[in-house]
Amino acid sequence: MPITTHGTAARLARFGESVFTRISRLATEHQAVNLGQGFPNFDGPAFVKDAGKAAIDAGFGQYARMYGMPDVNAAIARRVKLDQSIDVDPEREITITSGCTEAIAATMLGLVEPGDEVVLIEPFYDSYPATVAMAGGVLKTVRLQAPDFRLPVEALRAAVNDRTRLILLNTPHNPTGRVFDAQELQAVADIATRAGCLVVSDEVYEHLWYGQPHRSIATLPGMRERTIVLSSLGKSFSLTGWKIGWAIAPPHLTAGIRAAHQFLTFCSATPLQHATIAALQAPPSYFDTLRAEYAERRTAMVEVLRQAGFDPMVPEGSYFVLADHTRFGHGSDEAFCEHLIRQVGVAAIPCSPFYADPAGGRALVRFAFCKTLETIAEAGSRMKARLHPLAGSRGSC
Repeated sequence: MPITTHGTAARLARFGESVFTRISRLATEHQAVNLGQGFPNFDGPAFVKDAGKAAIDAGFGQYARMYGMPDVNAAIARRVKLDQSIDVDPEREITITSGCTEAIAATMLGLVEPGDEVVLIEPFYDSYPATVAMAGGVLKTVRLQAPDFRLPVEALRAAVNDRTRLILLNTPHNPTGRVFDAQELQAVADIATRAGCLVVSDEVYEHLWYGQPHRSIATLPGMRERTIVLSSLGKSFSLTGWKIGWAIAPPHLTAGIRAAHQFLTFCSATPLQHATIAALQAPPSYFDTLRAEYAERRTAMVEVLRQAGFDPMVPEGSYFVLADHTRFGHGSDEAFCEHLIRQVGVAAIPCSPFYADPAGGRALVRFAFCKTLETIAEAGSRMKARLHPLAGSRGSC
């Protein structure tokens, strides 16, 4: 038989190469300061790394239990109780995954039937629609509008119906930096409860907030039994490459997540699970210092962007800053980011891939400040010297 010319499955063909892969490749090619993909250019804390080394030396090199080593699950349960006052059964309600990205995929594949509607709040992390497509779900979106990016409650209410399987919430939010407040969380809870649907709450930036503290929607009355909380080690401990994440859900929902997880990765790296125990036992002072250091980087990033001619939107959480690029005279966010890399020597992420309709993000670019102050300063120096707004121009956001 002749070899088929058919390649990528139709449900994934439209996604193509990830914007993060493309921008990082271009940044390397042009030796640009990489403020694109959201990974720190500094290392994680020594006490966590030392715990990982010790686990390797102690011989923990074989498969771990599929849904997480008992001591790791217990450590997550203790952390959630300490941070959010939620009681979690470590054996029946926690699943360790290969990063939060796998937790998202396992949740969609394990809980969404073909034809179920999934409501995303855009702009969104780019794996969300891809995993909805993998599960055969039907995508619906509700848009946050610049510059305040408040939740459009009436639009969300209109988007949810009896075919809605779940609403996917991300707070602190990537890429806008919003930390949704009590009123917004209650609105989501009321809508989900009335519709009888689930809420998936991606909380990977849970420790990175700069004013109003993060609160999990699972803490609200009636939400514990319908919420899947996702998080990970990477953002809070600057170890994104370790890919240790987790999903927390009631037992009947955990069963679906584990059914998918066991056939995606089965288990996550055993010695790094051991190190996660040490990480999650960190004292409050660790997280206070983490926030203080990121607040300083946020201030530095906002200032260098202002000096370069942007009017950046100051984030309430996460480690990203959005800015309108249109005053620099390029036709789209993609064109601007290519110019920024090739001619200015700085990489940022175009925001159009974070929207179901790419036109929604054409005016915006995202800068990551999970970088050293020296790196942020170097990017600022390059932009100030080589990037010039059009005379009399204004942003269009």
